[in-house]
Amino acid sequence: MHNVRIALLLACLGGAAAAEPELHLTSNVVWHHPAPWFGGFSGAEVSDNGASITLLTDRGRLITANLLRKSGKMHAIQIRKNLRLSDADGTPLTGTQADAEGLAINAHGTAYLSLESQTGVAQINLKTGQTRPLPRHGDFARFPNNKGLEALAIHPDGTLYTLPEVSAARRAAFPLYALKAGRWQRVFDLPRRGPFLAVGADFDAHGRLYLLERAVSPAGFRSRIRRFDLGKSPMQEITLLTSFPGRFDNLEALSLWKDTAGRTHLTLISDDNFLNIQQTQIVEFTLTE
Repeated sequence: MHNVRIALLLACLGGAAAAEPELHLTSNVVWHHPAPWFGGFSGAEVSDNGASITLLTDRGRLITANLLRKSGKMHAIQIRKNLRLSDADGTPLTGTQADAEGLAINAHGTAYLSLESQTGVAQINLKTGQTRPLPRHGDFARFPNNKGLEALAIHPDGTLYTLPEVSAARRAAFPLYALKAGRWQRVFDLPRRGPFLAVGADFDAHGRLYLLERAVSPAGFRSRIRRFDLGKSPMQEITLLTSFPGRFDNLEALSLWKDTAGRTHLTLISDDNFLNIQQTQIVEFTLTE
């Protein structure tokens, strides 16, 4: 009997260790604002206590806002700062130059953006909105128009990563680039599965990459979140979320953060494409594992 009890205990412990991570929806807020610049949110970074958010629009706006919460659940957004992105000389970015998609801020407060049309990455001054281009990889010029560097993320070790919205072919992998010693290197290939395209990314404290993907169907947008452990060989991949068509709007930005209790949260925001038939939606999940 004693051996049976030990076996049952070990089985229970083994089952707990093998439990799959899950995302639990905690907030779903539709954000309205009357200003003509409002909309097109494509990049986001949330502060580590979930109190504020920094946002980029694909028409060259840099927004800082408070995330108002009750019992930890977001219920409203309050804008603090609204800047126009500009070049290093202070000239406002316009047209394809302003098509910012990804946003990443490191532990020291240095910020970067990725550009989809004028494919590249630039450093941003969060106080002035001025940008300074970083060196480019030779591949960047070959990405399809309006399908360039959509996602941007910073590893806990400070390395900057980026990837395009599409791969070379439907069954080809997404190329993942890292900025090392001032040069971009193609370091990984993330498998492309089904109709989903890459739109946002972030790392957790363990260095695992979370990839937000989007697919368009006649019934509406679909969203998927996959997590990659780049440090494992072979690379580990797990799907955390696959939404039904129309469940959420056009979710394009992803940011991970931790609350004071150490719980990991994922905040996502939709790009309404400046269309009345779409919404600016902020969705939050809590990760359990």
